[in-house]
Amino acid sequence: MSLNPQTDVKYRFRLANEHLERAEKLFSLKDWGGTISASQLSIENFAKTVIQVFEVPTWSHDPSNQLNNLTKKLPSDITQEVKQVATLAREMAPEHGRTTYGEPTTGLVPSDIYKEEHASNALRKSKKARKIAEMVLKRFNVRI
Repeated sequence: MSLNPQTDVKYRFRLANEHLERAEKLFSLKDWGGTISASQLSIENFAKTVIQVFEVPTWSHDPSNQLNNLTKKLPSDITQEVKQVATLAREMAPEHGRTTYGEPTTGLVPSDIYKEEHASNALRKSKKARKIAEMVLKRFNVRI
């Protein structure tokens, strides 16, 4: 298997957008847990899109450490924005498990945990991650 960085970046960006579109649809259906699950995957993959410009992303649901390490190689004019994506990824990573399993020790299923405000916030974070990923891709002349 050979790696094609441009193709891999495009794939990852498309994947992140697909999860964001799913989050928007689930939000319109008032599926708060589903919205958060899709938003988390969207943010994770927008972070991995940025990483993919420079190296192969890890399989972790929390790529924030890898992304933060890359900021040392980035031009200073985009470092803060990339750190924002890392922060979003770190904040949302725990939701991967919670949206799937709830909180077994307390007997809570995902629909017990999440409300509209949580879903709206997750969706807003996803859109912010997309905006920053698009800015980074543009900065490095990656055409999507």
